[in-house]
Amino acid sequence: MARVLIIDDEPPIRKIVSILLKENGHQVREAESAEEGIELQKEFQPSVVLLDLSLPKMNGLEAIPHLLEAVPPPSIIMMTAYGSIRSAVEAMRAGAFDYLTKPFDNDELLMVIDRALQLQLLSAEVESLRQELEMRYGFSEIIGISPPMQKVFRIMSRVKDVDATVLVVGESGTGKELVARAIHRHSKRSSNPFVAVNCSAIPDTLLEAEFFGAERGAYTDARERRIGKFEQAHRGTLFLDEIGDLPLDAQAALLRVLQDHKVTRLGGKGTIEVNVRVVAATNRDLEEMVGKRNFREDLFWRINVVQIKLPPLRERGDDLSLLIDYMVDRYNSELGMSIQSIRSDARALLLEYEWPGNVRELENALCQAMILCDGSQLRTNDLPPRVRGEVVDRESGAHKEFDSLTLAEAVAASSAKVERQMIVSRLASCNGNRTATADSLGISRKTLFNKMKQYTIDASEGDG
Repeated sequence: MARVLIIDDEPPIRKIVSILLKENGHQVREAESAEEGIELQKEFQPSVVLLDLSLPKMNGLEAIPHLLEAVPPPSIIMMTAYGSIRSAVEAMRAGAFDYLTKPFDNDELLMVIDRALQLQLLSAEVESLRQELEMRYGFSEIIGISPPMQKVFRIMSRVKDVDATVLVVGESGTGKELVARAIHRHSKRSSNPFVAVNCSAIPDTLLEAEFFGAERGAYTDARERRIGKFEQAHRGTLFLDEIGDLPLDAQAALLRVLQDHKVTRLGGKGTIEVNVRVVAATNRDLEEMVGKRNFREDLFWRINVVQIKLPPLRERGDDLSLLIDYMVDRYNSELGMSIQSIRSDARALLLEYEWPGNVRELENALCQAMILCDGSQLRTNDLPPRVRGEVVDRESGAHKEFDSLTLAEAVAASSAKVERQMIVSRLASCNGNRTATADSLGISRKTLFNKMKQYTIDASEGDG
């Protein structure tokens, strides 16, 4: 049962309500004014406050903010003899849980108190679950209970409130930017900008303008003042992705800013102070690059104050099943799909695959499989050929075609090529019978027709 504080200036009301509540197992204290109730609350710490609207000196509406300062705050149930909608609305806006009109029914009072207690219990359970998830899975969207990820979370927890520069290292697709964003979101800089820069995507000629800004006319096509990334990230976090791809002259300019905390725009005369926390990331071995003089040693030590090494997905066995279920739920929500389960043989393939592209490849594979899935259950035929263990003919030269593609683009191109080959082959073996072909491929006739149209496949025979 609960602790209930009654604040009412009418002794008969207090006595009747007090007896009723005690008979139902509640602990009860009484106060005849708002001022007395506020003081009594500090000692009694009630879960529910029954508060009369009309009180001498401080009225019930004025008392609500004071009562809600308690941690955790009580559920406030207003009692009024006037029954006006206006006073009830004002009380609810001020933070009251509910209101009752005098004279009220005893069962109605007990029901409202019970509802308030149930909501408090539910809120406590949600908070407990949130804390458990935070402890088990780390920072927000970063899912992980495996020992390697728990080590990552421990370092993130230690570094989030310290303004030290962080270097996140790991293979492509392991989630380096997610880690950087999580550190920012949980830091004291979270209310200020998070600015991400892909160092490998900026032309060498524009690096200084991108980082430090430029005044109008500083270079060709500089028609207006340009604010650099360091200024944009002032008082926040600057994420330098793929920092290992920076040329040496840009590394020297970056080092100066990290040392002096000042930037000068191209074409500018004065310096501008910047207060920025830098998180850098790379999938390259910077120490090896330092040894080969492709990366400045002084910059390496400047950015490598705290290093977070992200494990590849193949070393996170305990996390893979969690990630699969999380992504299916996410894509169901984002894409408006309704995949309810994964067949055991399909899940086994997902768990056995090495995932060279790490979490990014897993996202791509599941998204593709869910889009192609005909039904509410993912099956092996829905998975990309590479996950099913089907080998693309390397002698065809396909691997050369992928040299200029991103991993996601290469995976999509490879999947499309294999899908076309499978459909053509299966049509031939089924003598052009589209129904039999669709059944053998584990898809619907409609899906087969759409794919034949997509891949410009002709069948000489109909359904027979």
